[in-house]
Amino acid sequence: MAKRIRKKESENLTDANIDKVIELLNAEKPITKKEACSILRIAYNTTRLNSIIEKHIEDKEYREKRRKEKRGKPADNSEIAFIVENYLEGDSVMEISRKIFRSVGFVKNVIENVGVPLRVSGSDRHENELLPDACVAEEFSPGEIAWSSIYHKACEVVKQLPEKYNGLYNTNCYRIWVKEQVNLKDDTNYYMSSNAGGFYAFCPSYDLGKLEHLAKFGVNVANL
Repeated sequence: MAKRIRKKESENLTDANIDKVIELLNAEKPITKKEACSILRIAYNTTRLNSIIEKHIEDKEYREKRRKEKRGKPADNSEIAFIVENYLEGDSVMEISRKIFRSVGFVKNVIENVGVPLRVSGSDRHENELLPDACVAEEFSPGEIAWSSIYHKACEVVKQLPEKYNGLYNTNCYRIWVKEQVNLKDDTNYYMSSNAGGFYAFCPSYDLGKLEHLAKFGVNVANL
């Protein structure tokens, strides 16, 4: 079995780039191993190059084997919970797909079928997302973990605002605490993720999404 490969930030060891190098090394007019190292942005070292390629091929074969074993089998609750929690915490569909040895389409179907709020990024992050029907509600309780369709993050409902706000927005309004992860740097120059960050905001009920329906799948809503 190939050893675990340690990766430096400057190195480009993505699956796509390693596949590209393997293809070029096996081409009719192959590139040199020095050129292969350059494409991967690693120091010229044929032993390490071979280890990277060997580990990559081994991982691909293992993932394909696991996918074949799972093919045709429906998602169980533990798998659904894993997909939902990792998706809402920021993992991409592709990343989740790799972790559970399922197709990207499988992960997308789970997200859609169980009523998970869609995350948005890029220029779309300034737009309100449409919440799934299972998330839509007018009433929320203090301490409840909900989803903000404005900030595209999990939030805690702090309290309901006075009646005068209801007239302005034609619905119940709430003060919320929007959760944000922060990076804490320690003396060893490593970063530790923390959920201690966040900010207060005011929000009408139509911009909040219920998450309690996800608990039946084993999703730990409180930790989102």
